[in-house]
Amino acid sequence: MSSALLGPVEVRELAERLDVSPTKKLGQNFVIDPNTVRKIVRLAGVESGDLVIEIGPGLGSLTLGITEVGADVTAIEIDSRLAAELPNTIRAMQPDAAARFRVIHTDALDLSEQHLATLPGHPTALVANLPYNVSVPILMHLLELIPQLNRGLVMVQAEVGYRIAAGPGSKEYGSPSAKAAWYGEWGIAGTVSRRVFWPVPGVDSVLVSYVKRAEPIGTEAERVRTFEIVNAAFAQRRKMIRQALQTVLGADRTVEIIEAAGIAPTARAEQLHIDDFLAIARSGQ
Repeated sequence: MSSALLGPVEVRELAERLDVSPTKKLGQNFVIDPNTVRKIVRLAGVESGDLVIEIGPGLGSLTLGITEVGADVTAIEIDSRLAAELPNTIRAMQPDAAARFRVIHTDALDLSEQHLATLPGHPTALVANLPYNVSVPILMHLLELIPQLNRGLVMVQAEVGYRIAAGPGSKEYGSPSAKAAWYGEWGIAGTVSRRVFWPVPGVDSVLVSYVKRAEPIGTEAERVRTFEIVNAAFAQRRKMIRQALQTVLGADRTVEIIEAAGIAPTARAEQLHIDDFLAIARSGQ
């Protein structure tokens, strides 16, 4: 049986009643197409009983798609009006799902262990239409905060999505790509038409998929050190790493540490995989 989802008319009526105008500041673009919502949920592999965390649910379009398949949803919403209305929307459109839904009113970047402690269990899946202006910081914060996330599907600005999913050697490859690879495998799962949003954004969107690594590649201390090295390398990406990494490895030891890691000091940041950056971090300990 197909449950009710929000369409263009319902979204606009709801926004008008709440006196909500989508803002660029919060990166808000509401999805108004039920078919797109169901496509996202299907590609995310969400099933009944899954514990899903959703960021920026807005008026609840994607939320209803997730609860429709029987998943448990925790939504993180920064806007107080939207956070207050979401439970009412769920109850009105999918009464049976009300007990499986909760909302936390906070900025996703401020989400903490204290918030997570109030949940029935740690979320294992991330499904979200991420705010365009802070999508990468939010993603990195969640991956660090919730190691139990074993998969995800996020909708982001196309340029950002290709950057997250990029591999070494490509022009899109950068600091976000290397850091994301620490946690698992990333890929472009599909594109999304601008016409499914209200208001229509001025940029294209893509769906980025995530599958967690079977085993962590390093410790938390090694992750912190590796990310410092990644930041330094890409801050001067046009330079060879023997120059770019002097600030974090020390001018007198940089070449020695890089060579001990089995990497050419003449390499540049975009040529190195996250495993290479980890090897440098370990070599310099």
